[in-house]
Amino acid sequence: MNATITPYGNWQSPIPASRLAEAAVSMSDLRVGSYGRVYWRESRPAEGGRQVLMIRERDGTIRQLTPEGFNVRTRVHEYGGSSYTLVDGAIVFANFADQRLYWHAEGRNPVPLTPPGYRYADCHFDRNRNRLVCVREDHTDATRAANGEERNEIVALPLPAYGSEPGEPSAGTVLVTGWDFVAYPRVSHDGTRLAYIAWAHPNMPWDRAALFVAELAGDGIGATWSVVNAEEQSALEPVWSADNVLHYINDLSGWWNLYRWDGRESTPVSRMPREFGGPLWQHGVSTYVLPPPGGVVARSSLAGTDQLMLIGAPGDVTVLDLPFVAFGELQYLEPERVVTIASSRDDEPALIAVDLRAGSFDVLHQPARSGLDPAYVSKGEPIEFPTAPGPNRRPRTAHAFYYPPANPNHRGPDGEPPPLLVLIHGGPTSVSKPTFSLQRHFWTTRGFALVDVNYGGSTTFGRSYRQRLNGQWGVVDVADAVAAVDYLVSTGRARADRVAIRGGSAGGFTTLAALAFTDRFKAGANHFGVSDIKALAATSHKFERLYDVSLVGPPDEALYRARSPIHHLDGFREPLITFQGSEDRIVPPEQSRRIVEALRTRGVPVAYLEFEGEQHGFRKAANIIRAAEAELYFYGRIFGFTPADPIEPVPIDNLP
Repeated sequence: MNATITPYGNWQSPIPASRLAEAAVSMSDLRVGSYGRVYWRESRPAEGGRQVLMIRERDGTIRQLTPEGFNVRTRVHEYGGSSYTLVDGAIVFANFADQRLYWHAEGRNPVPLTPPGYRYADCHFDRNRNRLVCVREDHTDATRAANGEERNEIVALPLPAYGSEPGEPSAGTVLVTGWDFVAYPRVSHDGTRLAYIAWAHPNMPWDRAALFVAELAGDGIGATWSVVNAEEQSALEPVWSADNVLHYINDLSGWWNLYRWDGRESTPVSRMPREFGGPLWQHGVSTYVLPPPGGVVARSSLAGTDQLMLIGAPGDVTVLDLPFVAFGELQYLEPERVVTIASSRDDEPALIAVDLRAGSFDVLHQPARSGLDPAYVSKGEPIEFPTAPGPNRRPRTAHAFYYPPANPNHRGPDGEPPPLLVLIHGGPTSVSKPTFSLQRHFWTTRGFALVDVNYGGSTTFGRSYRQRLNGQWGVVDVADAVAAVDYLVSTGRARADRVAIRGGSAGGFTTLAALAFTDRFKAGANHFGVSDIKALAATSHKFERLYDVSLVGPPDEALYRARSPIHHLDGFREPLITFQGSEDRIVPPEQSRRIVEALRTRGVPVAYLEFEGEQHGFRKAANIIRAAEAELYFYGRIFGFTPADPIEPVPIDNLP
């Protein structure tokens, strides 16, 4: 088939915006229960973003467990994670509407296990005492009146006897308190010890997180050992082996590597410049397992790409040759098999079982298939490019993945580079990986090139790269985005006068900052981004309340004003479209409303879409579709092309 010369942007794409809502079905919170049953949480965009529990029986039967009226999602730290746990004869899950834990025995209606006023996450079944050990976030009025912040603690929750119904709801008995944050409560197999991590303001868990082990004595804890509690160390994921040896992840070497603690000293399990953990945005993430025969099965990451590894004795490492570039949680299934959620470059994520001996895998479940002809798939090319120098004027490079346009039916005009969308991931302590994404291919099949920038501050590049952003938010990230554009323009892969920048949350902040402080971008799409750092600090939830201290610096009126796009609109002349959820508690709507109104008053072309009932990120199918179509329409008006798709027009103020 001969490709027709067609202006970039109005290529006919096989990916309508409606498919983005279908692809938004996600899987998370993977668990393995008795008899080889596999459980996970799955989203329902068509049901307003509700989360439900799914089960795959050993015979391959898949069914939904969560009844109508329930939404399995916790709001601890607002980002949640680890929303349910398996116990003998039942499931205990957090319900989004009231944040109570519910006891759900199969075939029966869920019954409240905890009272209102509290949130729970990352519950661990203490089989020896028939109880749960959980992270609890206290939102009762008494706590708020005491110090203005919710209290985060580790508590023990009693469970009913097998086959019985719960009695009166219990908030739990406090085991660990006194820290601003706690995570990963894990009871040893013999029931004698509790491991957990903890950190305090103003640190985020990737800045400094301590690891402790405490004796379990009666209904409380006894002697406590400090396993990791030093500056410049971030401990993660304590896991007890069957013989009660503690394993964990720490970035002591500058990389998140594996260690083991035998009760006296810690020794490395892995020594390599790769990341075996990641930033703790959500509770309960599991990136490695300890199979009963011994050794470790682990996910490791470098430069935005993951591998699965088998680690035996020191130096005995086998990399599994699997066709995936990213892996989610790992769980042990049975001898020589683990399960994980895996993502490739050319298809949607799948729940897979990996045969460790053969190095092969089986797909157990895949909520959506891409169905795309490979000719429409643009695969990310890793690029490394020079960027602004660091301290002492030392040269630096930054990283990104470049996605060229891909559509066998169309090609651009001869000698004309494509328009470029610069993607800025959120976090900002996060990473973008080269996985298959209909969100990206929505653009590349229409004639756009994309560059997904892993700016300084991103993970999977080691601690020093992660710390480039410390005190430099709005500087390093913006410089790296500009450098990516300069590199691609200089190599003929982008057109300088058709470059747009887009990002959500922290990525929205970088988008706004890039438009306010540079003239490199000709348009921008801000998805619920930060426009005023001081205002964000005043309204932020507890988990991120002092995140700005590490990203920008100790609260200082002049500094925060100097970095906030809302206060630097004189140079902000390029068109902007902004998307916002009306119930966003992480980046409140006022952050978007203020800057849009200020730009509108100044005569800058702006469009604003606020979605009722949406929070931080859009979960409802209709809103996912509208946001994608509106952004495409916006670029068409700004860059002078007509999308092939029929799209409801978007009002753009001040557009000539």
